[in-house]
Amino acid sequence: MAQNLVIVESPAKAMTIKKFLGRNYKVEASMGHVRDLPKSQLGVDIDNDFEPKYITIRGKGEILKKLKKEAQSASQVFLATDPDREGEAISWHLAHALKIDINNPCRIEFNEITKTAVKEAIKKPRPINKNLVDAQQARRVLDRIVGYQISPLLWRKIRKGLSAGRVQSVATRIICDREREIQNFVPEEYWSLVGQFHKINHTQIFEANFYGYNGEKFELKNKQQVDEIINALEGADFIVHEVKKGTKRRNPSPPFTTSTLQQEASRKLGFTAQKTMMLAQQLYEGIDIENEGSVGLITYIRTDSTRVSASAQNEALDYILSKYGKEYRPDKPNQFRSKRGTQDAHEAIRPTSVLRDPELIKGSLKRDQYRLYKLIYQRFLASQMTPAIFETMIITIKGKGYIFRATGSRKIFQGYSILYEEGSDEAKEEKDIDLPEVAVGEKLELKELVPNQHFTQPPPRYTEASLVRTLEEMGIGRPSTYAPTIHTITSRGYVERDKRTLIPTELGFIVNDLMTEYFSDIVDYQFTAEMEEVLDKVEEGEKYWKDILRDFYPNFKKLLDYADGEIPQIDIKDEESDVVCENCGVNMVIKTGRYGKFLACPNFPECRNTKPLIEELDVPCPKCGSNIVVRKTKRGRKFYGCSQYPKCDFVSWDPPIKEPCPECGSYMVEKNNRGKITIVCSNNECKYKKEKEKDR
Repeated sequence: MAQNLVIVESPAKAMTIKKFLGRNYKVEASMGHVRDLPKSQLGVDIDNDFEPKYITIRGKGEILKKLKKEAQSASQVFLATDPDREGEAISWHLAHALKIDINNPCRIEFNEITKTAVKEAIKKPRPINKNLVDAQQARRVLDRIVGYQISPLLWRKIRKGLSAGRVQSVATRIICDREREIQNFVPEEYWSLVGQFHKINHTQIFEANFYGYNGEKFELKNKQQVDEIINALEGADFIVHEVKKGTKRRNPSPPFTTSTLQQEASRKLGFTAQKTMMLAQQLYEGIDIENEGSVGLITYIRTDSTRVSASAQNEALDYILSKYGKEYRPDKPNQFRSKRGTQDAHEAIRPTSVLRDPELIKGSLKRDQYRLYKLIYQRFLASQMTPAIFETMIITIKGKGYIFRATGSRKIFQGYSILYEEGSDEAKEEKDIDLPEVAVGEKLELKELVPNQHFTQPPPRYTEASLVRTLEEMGIGRPSTYAPTIHTITSRGYVERDKRTLIPTELGFIVNDLMTEYFSDIVDYQFTAEMEEVLDKVEEGEKYWKDILRDFYPNFKKLLDYADGEIPQIDIKDEESDVVCENCGVNMVIKTGRYGKFLACPNFPECRNTKPLIEELDVPCPKCGSNIVVRKTKRGRKFYGCSQYPKCDFVSWDPPIKEPCPECGSYMVEKNNRGKITIVCSNNECKYKKEKEKDR
């Protein structure tokens, strides 16, 4: 009896699905796309109504040959690629290669790789959705035209190896614009005035911030204003003018979408967007769990929806009731409103079963798989719990018409926060602030008025998390594009990572300025966002995909021809170092390669001498007194070691500082926790630490 053939993209997914379907089904992997536009040429016949030229991807010939043989002997072929535009396009290409009629029910899809979901999908095959395919084709051809026609121009005018693209060029512009904003920022002075009060005959001190005068709020701009207020309040009586008590409810965050998962994994785990998506793909496709076998642990990972199925919500509510108690279980399931423009094709990212507690399956997961799964699991379960409740109090104090306000907040019920708290791009520590019980009209004692000078700060540089959030808010790109976009702009040398921040390079500024001047539409935020909406209309069947290209290309071609004639030759000189090439006797230059910066002889190709670029810190090695240098692991993670390695084996993950510990004399290091830098003693038995003073 002939078997049914199921084709998926990856061997891991094939292994998981094979376990669910039994002997009547054979499951094979296509290893992703089998056909694509050729790498060596444009691959789009512009004169023939933008007809794409698809070829078999190099190395996929043997895979296709095997799939054709299996398809010919199968009683039915099911194409089970991922449930999105890209997956639909892979199925369409497979159908073309295997001569399967796309109008026949050959396509199956599932949001999670579990036995129930896969078996249900097998019962409901459908024809291939040509609208989804055309939306992917439109994006692919559009990006190919932009990339393959602007990139050669950059090669000719600047240097080889550069590239441009619809989304990557906009992402580079966002980072460059922010850096210029920081460079042009002029700090403004402002002041705060804090009153330290206590009740008469009580010792508990509480703080109240200056608010205003005679009911009007005003800002303190300079020291003169502050001194005038302090002088005016000399000998003043301070009376409690108003006391407001209340409760505040804080609702849980929705379960993850692709972008929020990338943001939170960056904040809490330090993962790049690319690493997050790689690990999430593994969790989705299936992990071999002890006593269970291979099973998909999370639902589909490319989604912009916060919707959750009723069955998953009910399972979560039952689990919450049994583990945490009825006060943590809401009366009805929590619903979350998706953002405007959300496609809502898939559920939010969640565990396929809340019964698979991260701690129970920890032994079957690699360290980073476990950390990401735990993040997804806790976020989802917390999203189905009751709100956290805070008791709040605001005390308004008056003295000679001047107003001070003290704000207190105390958590009285943990709710969802017993399990999960959302991260933040800013370093902040939330603490309970208890205020004393006071009555209106009660007199208070002033201990001290504390003035503080401040200066406004420039906007922060983008991190991967904040860049992903900005791209999503602007409607630029789609969830699946964020990770490859960030990888592209860093690997091309347009942007560098400094710890977690993204900083544009000189090359990034040059390419961005050129793109902004000559291809303003391509890097225009609104144009790029509107293009995504047009692609969505193709998916919905409201627009023909080639019409997008017909509308776009004529104006683009004019810009291209104009830029080719107008852009001058740009010579970017390599930065000269003080390291001398031992072969030529000339100073070596700093170049940027695939794996970062390195030293090279300027007489290339006659001299091919290269060296790693070593960054020195002005800090002596705690072991031998030589200089400390910055090094990188094979995976690109920074660490700090002695310049005399291997003679001296000193290493540290955190940057050492010159100043020794005042308590034990050991060396100290800087610890960076989401932008908050603390000086910590390296001696584990010594608990000395202090917050690093900020440079004005």
